[in-house]
Amino acid sequence: MIEQLNKCEICPHKCGINRNNNQIGRCKSKDTVKIALYSTHDFEEPCISGKKGSGTVFFSNCNMNCIFCQNYEISQLGKGKEIKIEELAEIFLKQQEKGVENINLVTPTSYAYQIREAIKIAREKGLRLPIVYNTNGYENVETLKDLAGFIDIYLPDLKYADNELCKKYSKVENYFEIATEAIKEMTRQVGTPKFERNGIIRKGVIVRHLVLPGYIENSKKVLLWIKKDLPNEVYVSIMAQYFPTYKAKEDEIINRKLTKGEWQEIEDYVQEIGIENGFIQELGEHEEEYVPKWDF
Repeated sequence: MIEQLNKCEICPHKCGINRNNNQIGRCKSKDTVKIALYSTHDFEEPCISGKKGSGTVFFSNCNMNCIFCQNYEISQLGKGKEIKIEELAEIFLKQQEKGVENINLVTPTSYAYQIREAIKIAREKGLRLPIVYNTNGYENVETLKDLAGFIDIYLPDLKYADNELCKKYSKVENYFEIATEAIKEMTRQVGTPKFERNGIIRKGVIVRHLVLPGYIENSKKVLLWIKKDLPNEVYVSIMAQYFPTYKAKEDEIINRKLTKGEWQEIEDYVQEIGIENGFIQELGEHEEEYVPKWDF
């Protein structure tokens, strides 16, 4: 039994419900871990996937409700199966046996303390790979502090600088203030990126931002905050892979892909403000071309 689940305040919603007593809060997660799949992922940023791939574990459910989520069946509809903490530890070890570069925890927030216990068990059995915490950025700083020493690489989104935009499309309050404080704590914990000679990251923070069509000014504000408020050595990953899926198809503004003009404006702005470290995706020509291709 995980003590922190007795009155769950793991994420900023701070529902206060007893997950150990089968109560379900905003994220719809129980006391048991629920995963959709685990796999070798070759299409993360080059320093994460490398040539061997990233050992991803996709966790079910999410503490945000983004209407454009590309993994909505997992995050919003809860696709997956429940497993024990010991089984999660075994999955980490199986991934390591495949020769992957890291263990990549995708949407881990709701299960932060179960994951911490699984890492403990796996390390006792020989896990030595870096742990990637791949998150939407809507994190409780106190929870992050409890993860210190267990996470090597933080990969947070910074989706919005405009909180009203976040309320409209992701159904959460005060996102920008909460996510930026969380990212500062992540940076305090693991510092700026450290790489092996082959270019694979072993420790540090990479901040992701997905550019939304029709909201280029929001993206500019996000990028400016990263430039001004984080160390210059922190990497930024700017993503062009947006396409309308899930409920976004019904929205009159984001029911389309980015235009070449919008993406060019972002590329020009990156140069203008002097962001030097990170990755930027190529813009696909067709709707089905949303597999990441990276450049910088």
